[in-house]
Amino acid sequence: MAGIETYRSDALMVGFDGSDDAGVFALSEEIALVESVDFITPIVEDPFVYGQIASANALSDIFAMGGVPKTAMNLLMWDKEHISQEMVREILRGGSERLEEAKVSLVGGHSVNDLEQKYGLSVSGVVHPQKIWRNCSGQIGDALVLSKPLGSGILASALKGNKVKFDKDLEGVVSMVMLNQKASEVARGFEIHACTDVTGFGLIGHLREMCSEDKSAMIEVERVPLMAGVLELIAMGIVPNGSLQNHRYLESSVQCEKEIAGQIALFDAQTSGGLLFALPKRQADGLVDALKRAGYARSAVIGEFVAKREKTIILG
Repeated sequence: MAGIETYRSDALMVGFDGSDDAGVFALSEEIALVESVDFITPIVEDPFVYGQIASANALSDIFAMGGVPKTAMNLLMWDKEHISQEMVREILRGGSERLEEAKVSLVGGHSVNDLEQKYGLSVSGVVHPQKIWRNCSGQIGDALVLSKPLGSGILASALKGNKVKFDKDLEGVVSMVMLNQKASEVARGFEIHACTDVTGFGLIGHLREMCSEDKSAMIEVERVPLMAGVLELIAMGIVPNGSLQNHRYLESSVQCEKEIAGQIALFDAQTSGGLLFALPKRQADGLVDALKRAGYARSAVIGEFVAKREKTIILG
């Protein structure tokens, strides 16, 4: 979109010119519209679970803005050569199951024939104009809390390569299916200064987006939760290309203060990852406790924002 001019209403509060998770448009002094769209290729062999993950992934952007999703539209790119009508119905059923849990109304959608299967959602929600969570509004001294473990990209590669047998009870699968809804609801009881969901750019990429010109992020690597088996898969050389690309693109922004085993996990491209919150340190442990009570068992304080340093991300 560089160099392409678009109309910008005075009511547009958050547009695509930043790096936020969704757009926000003020409808009144009390209500703003939050909009996002996302779709993914299959990452598990079970079509119903794939639909669940794709739906949870698309809804996450609204939760990351502090919003409440209200309506959604299916986006289906159907690979008819390899995906049967019965499988497509299971994909859509999985997506609808997540919408039902989130109390989001499906209002339609669009489908096209494609050479590669893709499914996702366009989602609309609401938020109070004064209660929007931006990803870039954290403060120096804020603690960083992550609600879900990392490693879904690596796990997906292992599943595709038959290095791990698919099981809907795998920690990584359970994590990707789980909505970020309760995490967002719980966090509204705390003084959240900034929030984002950890997806395709990995933890490091999304952290860099959260850092403005006045601050860097200090991460305590030992406290970052990883999905079971991820370090072993990394040792086997199972790392997706997207995660390697993230590392190449972002490594110049990172300072490592010690040798870190499995460092690539911090760059791993996530699908339906957790929410990353910035809030006052005095409230961080309370948020983690509340998240765990809400079902996010691996949530943890993983670091803090510090005054700007030579590098944007410091791994210690």
